[in-house]
Amino acid sequence: MAVFHTLSSTGLVTSLAPTTAKTLNFATTVPTSGCFIRHSPSKPSQFFRLRAIPLQKYIYPDPIPDFALHETKKFREELKKKLYAEREMFGDDLDRVLDTCTELFSEFLHNEYGGPGTLLVEPFTNMLIELKQKKLPGANLAARASLLWAQNYLDRDWDIWNSKSS
Repeated sequence: MAVFHTLSSTGLVTSLAPTTAKTLNFATTVPTSGCFIRHSPSKPSQFFRLRAIPLQKYIYPDPIPDFALHETKKFREELKKKLYAEREMFGDDLDRVLDTCTELFSEFLHNEYGGPGTLLVEPFTNMLIELKQKKLPGANLAARASLLWAQNYLDRDWDIWNSKSS
């Protein structure tokens, strides 16, 4: 036997489904037979009281210029290794691709990155767009490699950097 619970303005009402009906359409049918048991809380005003708790806003730290310089250098070196493996795709434009990706990554680190939880996809999307606007080869590969590197190393490097300075 099914038991249905509903809330009313004065308390909880429990309804036992009728035993004669084979199916029950909740949208149009109301149980016509059955037992209704009313549960009344001892203090209704406290039972339904909602408390408004102000949301606490977490403020991320400001970007650290020394970290941004160090991480930009590391990013460029690692990205160069990754893209050099596909050098036939980039041809003579490998340095221009690296310069574009490094410049946008550096801007992000200097202006927006404030530690774990602040890594955005936007700078890597901007890399892809700018590489394509400049008609440089391997835009998809370079932007994807940049994003994957940042996902794998940036937050970890931030934690290491800040544990040294503490």
